[in-house]
Amino acid sequence: MSTTTSALHSVLQPAGWDAAIISQFAWVMFGAGALIFAAVMALLALSLRRRERPARALLWIGGGGIAFPVVVLTALLAWSTWRSTQLAPQSSRDALTISVTAKMWWWEVRYHDPASGREIVTANEIHIPTGRAVYLGLNSADVIHSLWVPSLAGKRDMVPGRVTGLTLRADQPGIYRGQCAEYCGAQHARMALHVVASSPQDFAAWLARQAQPALPANSPVLERGRRVFLEQRCQACHTIRGVAEGSRLGPDLTHVGSRMHIGAGLLRTHRDTLGGWIADPQAAKPGVFMPGSPELDRDTLRALATYLEHLK
Repeated sequence: MSTTTSALHSVLQPAGWDAAIISQFAWVMFGAGALIFAAVMALLALSLRRRERPARALLWIGGGGIAFPVVVLTALLAWSTWRSTQLAPQSSRDALTISVTAKMWWWEVRYHDPASGREIVTANEIHIPTGRAVYLGLNSADVIHSLWVPSLAGKRDMVPGRVTGLTLRADQPGIYRGQCAEYCGAQHARMALHVVASSPQDFAAWLARQAQPALPANSPVLERGRRVFLEQRCQACHTIRGVAEGSRLGPDLTHVGSRMHIGAGLLRTHRDTLGGWIADPQAAKPGVFMPGSPELDRDTLRALATYLEHLK
């Protein structure tokens, strides 16, 4: 699968239909504001050089202060209202549906496997096929969050006890950064996610791989890491399908090694970063709910990190 990361975390680099409309809003409003500002500054400079008669001054006030704003703002309102009607409907009809639950401070993502009928659970990455509407069913497990992927769509709040929706559509393959856009606590700024858009064929292949249970521990080091996972009671918060199932407190780790990042976009997924995170997550993300494991010796920690990196 060939993808590229969006260079800008900005509405000014659209990669989907809705994002293109929102980007057009931004450019039109910015352009109109810049022209009006330039005209006002020019008139201000002119007024400082010339002294108008009272009758002419009243004409400028009536024309520039009343008539001009009414005409311009009415035109912008009419245009933006018409353009808004072309945004994609926020509906799951005829769309691929994905469930996204915001938690402090990470994202749980759930898919329905059409082959087995099972749920596929991952974290902090939303994989979607290009050229197809994708409906995200959004909810929050704790406080108010907001999902925003600027290159693909607008913002949508996620309120505890309510389900809202957001439609995405990516026109080209790529990796698009998203962010929680509603202050939700100490690590709000480090609550990121990535939307990975790939061809329908690549997406189907990825989904089929994610539906499989965890890879077996086929070496002494990996087997030791699997045992450490169970002995340290990591399954109290994390699920690894085929090894330990049931908990939803923390991210599902069945295929954690295949994800680009850990810590909700904070660290690249690698044996070393996994080991550091397990030993002391507070050092990287103060306030996160995961406890550290300072009692693990270096070899034990490395075996556990190697096992998790192996889960692809």
